[in-house]
Parts: sequence; C-alpha cells; structure tokens
Amino acid sequence: MQIMEFVTIMLLTLGLGLLLAGIFTAYFGRGKSRMVGVGLALAGVILGLLTWIAHMYGIAGAGDGYVFMDTIWLAIKVIGAFVIGAIITLGIFLLAIMKT
Repeated sequence: MQIMEFVTIMLLTLGLGLLLAGIFTAYFGRGKSRMVGVGLALAGVILGLLTWIAHMYGIAGAGDGYVFMDTIWLAIKVIGAFVIGAIITLGIFLLAIMKT
C-alpha cells in the first residue's frame, strides 16, 4: 500500500467516523450536545469533500500512478471487512455473556 493510499483511507475513515458520530449525537443529544453533533457531522462532510477535491485537482499525488477511485474501493473493502469482523466479535461476545 502506498503512503497516499494510507493517508486517503485514513482521512476518509476519519471523515466517515465524524459524520456518523455527529449524526448520532445530533439525533440523541440535547442542547449544546446537539450543536456539537451538527458540528461533528459538518466537519466529517468537509473533510471528505476536501480529500476528494485535493485528489481531483492533483494536489495530493494524483500524478504518481495513484488512482483515487481505486483507493475509494480499497477503503470500502477495508472498512467493510472491519465492520463484518466487529459484528462477528460482538456476536460471539454477547453469546458468551448470555451463556454464563
């Protein structure tokens, strides 16, 4: 994995995490925490857009045989594998806890 692929996946994952945490906090929060949630969600969207814009305009190493869309698909695979593994782990954990 090239360094730019790593940085892109890291930034996109951070953006997605901020977006999801912001939506969760804005939905379930009250008062100030709701505003923090909106800010987190907005920061996630902005980070994702800035990452995409940087690669579309060649700012972030797009000329070195680096293909942004291939990295997006790699990121989806990596995040998907993580989520599937986390769900399996959670299921095994809950099964073990309920059996004891």
